[in-house]
Amino acid sequence: MNQQQLVERARQVKENAYSPYSNFRVGAALLMKDGTVIDGVNVENVSFGATNCAERTAIFTAVAQGYKKGDFEAVAVSGDTVDFLPPCSICRQVLVEFGGPDFKVLLTNGNADVKEVTLDELVPLAFTELEM
Repeated sequence: MNQQQLVERARQVKENAYSPYSNFRVGAALLMKDGTVIDGVNVENVSFGATNCAERTAIFTAVAQGYKKGDFEAVAVSGDTVDFLPPCSICRQVLVEFGGPDFKVLLTNGNADVKEVTLDELVPLAFTELEM
């Protein structure tokens, strides 16, 4: 799957988002190294802390399907924004857990413009190890 197809998949799946409180729909298309694409959407809750972002929905679904750290290739994130839509900080940390520094993050906006960054660029001082 090429970059344009992955971005289009994220744009399409965002229609499935459950966002009755913010009306801010987000879609994510997570590309695995074996070529599989796993979709994710934001799922809101009246208790906002229980809301889950599109990127984490896709990652957690991949893990539930048996994918492991290192199996992740890229993610496209789509929302109806003027500027490029980056993952929130919690999602960035989850991406760090499963993707390497060269993991591709495709940021989009409501005009379907794309900005590609690596995870290392998105999270330059990532928390990656827990030593005790």
